Amino acid sequence: MILQIVSIMKTDIHPTYYADAVIKCACGNKIEVGSTVEETSVELCSKCHPFYTGKQKLVDTAGRVERFKKRTALKETAAAARLGKQVKKTRQAKKKSEK
Repeated sequence: MILQIVSIMKTDIHPTYYADAVIKCACGNKIEVGSTVEETSVELCSKCHPFYTGKQKLVDTAGRVERFKKRTALKETAAAARLGKQVKKTRQAKKKSEK
């Protein structure tokens, strides 16, 4: 039975495997790996990526937070200046009871 299965299998269907394939980075770093592609080019690698090198730029969110706090403070002061429905009703009820 096993001999029949082996004879049914297709030959030469897999791509060529290169044990010494090279990945080339834009910074000049070369990494040897095993792959079905002989040579690959990439823009970033672990030698030049900002996250791995420690040269990562942080987004300044302090300005955004300050603007948000400023907006909420303005809304709170505007809301405090306006009279709510309950306050208006109690004032109207006082005026009616005084008359």
